[in-house]
Amino acid sequence: MRVAVSGYYGFGNTGDEAIALAITRELKGQGVTPLLLSHTPEETARTYSCESAARMKPAALLGALARSQIVLSGGGGLLQDRTSARNLTYYLGVIRAARLLGKRVVVFNQSIGPLSEAGGRRVAAALKDVRVIVRDRGSLDTLRSLGVEGELGGDPALLLQPTPNFTRDPDRVIVAPRGDVTDATEGLKAVTSRLRERGRRVTALSFMPDHDDSAARSLGADEVLSTRDPQVALDAIASSGFVVGVRLHAVILAAAAGVPFAGVAYDPKVAGFCADAGAPSHPTALDVETVCAQALARAAPDWAAVEEMKARARRSFARALER
Repeated sequence: MRVAVSGYYGFGNTGDEAIALAITRELKGQGVTPLLLSHTPEETARTYSCESAARMKPAALLGALARSQIVLSGGGGLLQDRTSARNLTYYLGVIRAARLLGKRVVVFNQSIGPLSEAGGRRVAAALKDVRVIVRDRGSLDTLRSLGVEGELGGDPALLLQPTPNFTRDPDRVIVAPRGDVTDATEGLKAVTSRLRERGRRVTALSFMPDHDDSAARSLGADEVLSTRDPQVALDAIASSGFVVGVRLHAVILAAAAGVPFAGVAYDPKVAGFCADAGAPSHPTALDVETVCAQALARAAPDWAAVEEMKARARRSFARALER
């Protein structure tokens, strides 16, 4: 069986590539052939040893849908119109095209929203009679407000594991900024400075080099790690003692690796993940002392809740594939 996967793949965003890595591994483990729709299909096929097709070329896209039995829309935060109504049009268009071709469609471990009133109506219409699996409880609430039923899964990247035999340094703190969330950057600079004064070694982790490198370099950290490779990012996080993340997948990979973390909630999806995990989250106008205190104490999330999130993520694959 072939499963096409629609998401933000092939753009060099380490978080989305972590999702791609996890999905392809899990699908292969269940004897399924994954086909990722990608901005750079040749690179995606080579990186994940899977089939891939160009997401923006109509013939390639429709051909990929036509030769697949199931289409997964996700993971990620695809069904929202905060960044652009065009993004929502694209992802809903893929769902509609797949349904017109008679394919079984599953919205898979997405966050839903934020949505305008018009966007909400479009999503509700497109998801009628579609199985919807979301990665956080806030998205379930959003679906209910639209009159759409959903079920709770988990971000696939929670299922990734660090490379074996790593050494954890409890005095190392990872700080993962986001280049377009500039109101958080000044606070992260202060957090970095105070943590270094208190004997912590700080690594600034750039999850999307083209967008985050400048912010990462501006923090004054001991080192800057810029990568598009989710395994490199996960291994760096696994080797640390605490993570402060604006990027959502900085905190998701911390949870996957068993490293305490705090999120900076520039978007509801970050607050939603932290709430579900029992971990602290902060507004972009950071209370620097509070964040530093949590990092120094290595304030832990609810690890039982994290394990349940992982279990839901694992179960969601069976739910997506079953008839």
